[in-house]
Amino acid sequence: MGKAYLVGAGPGDPDLITVKALKCIQQADIILYDRLVNLELLKEAKSTCQLIFCGKLPKFHKMKQETINHLLVKYTAEGKNVVRLKGGDPFVYGRGAEEVEALVQNGLKYQVIPGITAGIAAPAYADIPITHRELGSSFAVLTGHCKKGKPEDIKWKSLAEAVDTIAIYMGISNLPHICEQLLRIGKLQDTPVAVIQEGTTVEQRVVTGTLGTIVGIVKAEEIRNPAMIIIGEVVRFREKLQLLKEYGKRNQPLTYEIMEVGG
Repeated sequence: MGKAYLVGAGPGDPDLITVKALKCIQQADIILYDRLVNLELLKEAKSTCQLIFCGKLPKFHKMKQETINHLLVKYTAEGKNVVRLKGGDPFVYGRGAEEVEALVQNGLKYQVIPGITAGIAAPAYADIPITHRELGSSFAVLTGHCKKGKPEDIKWKSLAEAVDTIAIYMGISNLPHICEQLLRIGKLQDTPVAVIQEGTTVEQRVVTGTLGTIVGIVKAEEIRNPAMIIIGEVVRFREKLQLLKEYGKRNQPLTYEIMEVGG
């Protein structure tokens, strides 16, 4: 009997793959991979490995989830070493739970290999800490796109009151709706917002604004998916670092005198 591995490929930078995930790729007989997986990682597969693209584009699915589940079960049952390679982490908006359920229902072995998720990695590459002792001690992740389109079922007021920072996946097309909802429940117009396109990759772009201005900025800069939306005071840390970097270019670095302590 074979075994299936649900592997998180990380947020885009191929160097962010975990050691265990890389070993899975190198040993796989079959790799079912998604659109957001960096193709450099597939070069690590052995020459006999069969690569199957299962990617999904907005409003267009190359392969339906039911078909992916079927292939995963089929090849694993045939005794193959199967890797289901997903961008980010398999259980963070990756439908990994559905695929695990299909494997279990068919009595097949599996293992989940976690990956670094974009909600943490993209802001880190953009100089935005997802938590900060002074600016934000809690955060929540949510999807900005649901089966029916707009994320209507989110309890926006409870969310906004419960956490300091909100990290939103797949929310570019619904950004006006998201900002409208947060403003409606009392968030301030000047609440900082950052949008990070293709985070952690060489194509990364970052724009910042506020709940009152970010929609226009994103439109003017033609920001597109894949992108993360970060809402909260932690975004201001990016501005602080940029000022410090600019200061460092114009002035000598600060030096500290080392004092010897002893008796």
